[in-house]
Amino acid sequence: MSIDPRSLWDYVGDEHPAFAQKAGPGQESVWDYPRPPRLERDSREIVVKVGNVEIVRTTRALRMLETASPPTFYLPFADALPEVLVPTAGTGRSHCEWKGAAKYWSLVVGDTRLDAVAWSYPEPNAPYAALRGHFSLYPGRVACFVDGERVQPQEGGFYGGWVTREIVGPWKGGPGTGGW
Repeated sequence: MSIDPRSLWDYVGDEHPAFAQKAGPGQESVWDYPRPPRLERDSREIVVKVGNVEIVRTTRALRMLETASPPTFYLPFADALPEVLVPTAGTGRSHCEWKGAAKYWSLVVGDTRLDAVAWSYPEPNAPYAALRGHFSLYPGRVACFVDGERVQPQEGGFYGGWVTREIVGPWKGGPGTGGW
């Protein structure tokens, strides 16, 4: 007997909780995003830097939208500098009830090594097959930009949401938000 993953969450994008912020012009509420999440193409310019080194520049990102979470941007491996992403040694794996098994990556740029700063889904579950060949990064560990705006990290250390001015919350990640 399988459990519907939606039953594990208090909110699934059908309604806004009383504490949700109201979106203004040009903004999106994380409470309008669905659960299970929706994957969509995003043609804005995404730039990622480690120090002064630009490791990715793309207009071919995918954006994952899930209730109560800022979007997570997935970038094509093909648009990253060759050889900067290396598989993370040891326990660099996790599992998402929607997307499947994640693989973690470290970044090596010159003398700088950032362990488990990126992840991908090499064999994503069927609805998210477009994620194959893409990876995301924790914006609290590297400098990520969406159309020139510096991305802020999602609160907490687990989720990898990209917070920009266009997003209103609050969002999960901080203390007391686990069931959102």
